[in-house]
Amino acid sequence: MGALTLSWLKCGSDFHWCSLQYIDLGTVKESGIYVIWHEGNPSRVVYVGQGDPISARLASHQKDARIQAHAKSGILRVTWATVPAYQRDGVERYLADQLRPLVGDVHPVANPISVNSPW
Repeated sequence: MGALTLSWLKCGSDFHWCSLQYIDLGTVKESGIYVIWHEGNPSRVVYVGQGDPISARLASHQKDARIQAHAKSGILRVTWATVPAYQRDGVERYLADQLRPLVGDVHPVANPISVNSPW
């Protein structure tokens, strides 16, 4: 079985990577999976998670010192994709295994479901 193809979302009419700090959470209506990373050379994935809705989780991450500490390395960016509830644990497991986030050592115990990278 091939990878599940996700549509990773961006912000604005120019489709730029969203800033975690400045994102208008009122526009984030989806439930599914999200990835937070910091810009820089090298950039690094900070967190992989899921939310129903995603906006509620991002609001908490805007205030989370463990995540915000990585802003010193570069602007924190976020992207997300709609994923059905029954696939979220597997997708999160796969992305966490592949991207090795700096924060969040607890991810679902689930069979990984492979997906396309946000990048």
